[in-house]
Amino acid sequence: MALGARSTTGWKATVAVAMSNYIEAGSIIAIAVSLTNWQDRFGVSDTAVGLLAALSANAFGAAVGAALGGPLCDRLGRKFIYTYDLVLYMVGVLLATFAVSYSMLLVAFVLTGIAVGAGVPASWTYIAEEAPADQRARRVGTAQLAWSLGPVVGFALAVALGGLGLLGNRLIFAHLFVVAAVTWWVRQGLPESAIWKDERAATGPVRVGGLRGLFSRRANLTALLFLFGVYAFWNTVAGQAGIFMPRVYAAAGVESATEQNLLQVLVWACTCLATVAGFMRYGDRVSRRLLYAVGAVMGVLAWALLVFADGTLPTLLGYALLWGLGAGIGAQAFYSVWTSELFATPYRASAQGVLFFAARCAVGVLSYWFPSLLREQGVPFVGTLMIALLVVAAVVGTVFAPRTQGKSLQQIEQERYGEVVDLPADTPADRAARTARR
Repeated sequence: MALGARSTTGWKATVAVAMSNYIEAGSIIAIAVSLTNWQDRFGVSDTAVGLLAALSANAFGAAVGAALGGPLCDRLGRKFIYTYDLVLYMVGVLLATFAVSYSMLLVAFVLTGIAVGAGVPASWTYIAEEAPADQRARRVGTAQLAWSLGPVVGFALAVALGGLGLLGNRLIFAHLFVVAAVTWWVRQGLPESAIWKDERAATGPVRVGGLRGLFSRRANLTALLFLFGVYAFWNTVAGQAGIFMPRVYAAAGVESATEQNLLQVLVWACTCLATVAGFMRYGDRVSRRLLYAVGAVMGVLAWALLVFADGTLPTLLGYALLWGLGAGIGAQAFYSVWTSELFATPYRASAQGVLFFAARCAVGVLSYWFPSLLREQGVPFVGTLMIALLVVAAVVGTVFAPRTQGKSLQQIEQERYGEVVDLPADTPADRAARTARR
């Protein structure tokens, strides 16, 4: 039987597409745990290290990928992106695995960044479009869980392979190649998004969608501003924490690489726990505004511990618990749901591409200077900057949280645009949900 003939609807498709997030996060962690060894191996400066981080999957590389992939996803389909993005990704991680020079490593980081930048918005869009209205947070939360599992595995591998030095780092990149290859194979049997197919059948290939339509409607512009306030400010902090946190721990007094990585395993294990027990369980059932606010406050408190408390192990453990649990029910989880709900199908992936581009550019600008700022100004200075950014995200998300919970994508479109921009799609997930309610 042909691969495409297999049944891939429901959770199987959700998990396969969500793996984009594991791969993205895994790339960032592979870079984070290897930067010091790469710096020693190639004898480059902190500024050169900052450039690696700034052009990687954590920042500008992903930004460029999102800017290209989002509009292509709306024009050519969701399947087009998740069929081909991993091919480019595999080339990038393979180059990183066997890098013999700084320039080769830089090219590898840029290619992986472009690939994940294109893939992650497509995955969030696809999952949300195929999910029943009363399970949207639960399904999209799968992507958040995959994003959290990437660092758990990455940092755990860093601990296990720490004695191998740079060879251990190369093996972490090699494991990402294997995961990407398996994911790419499974995805070949996935169907196109039913909502996107129905919309395309109704309007044809020539339509006002993508970037042009995105910036021509007031409803889209207000949603872009709101989501930028939620995600870009929070993600600028998360981007630094994801890739530079071992250096922050070192500046705070934890010099053992094993201890630094174990702290990060704790952070991301807590994120996995909060995603499953918090966001996926309650995101469709309780006040999203309240859930978001709790996660946002926990993030602010976590960085306040780093800035205002002593740098002892209990303080760092407190940071790990608060930041990890807060992230599981925090800005990225809600952003991935809201950005799929607040835009009609012709603009949905393009909007995610624009927002992901803007957020990762912000991360890239700070990433370029972060190692130098940390070395010259210390944890209190960079920590205070992180707190300020988190407060902005907390206020915007809590005050302006939309009331979209439990509504179908078509119902949300009707409320926001005054019309259903695309025809309703009777997806397999919708039919299954109706059957279950009978």
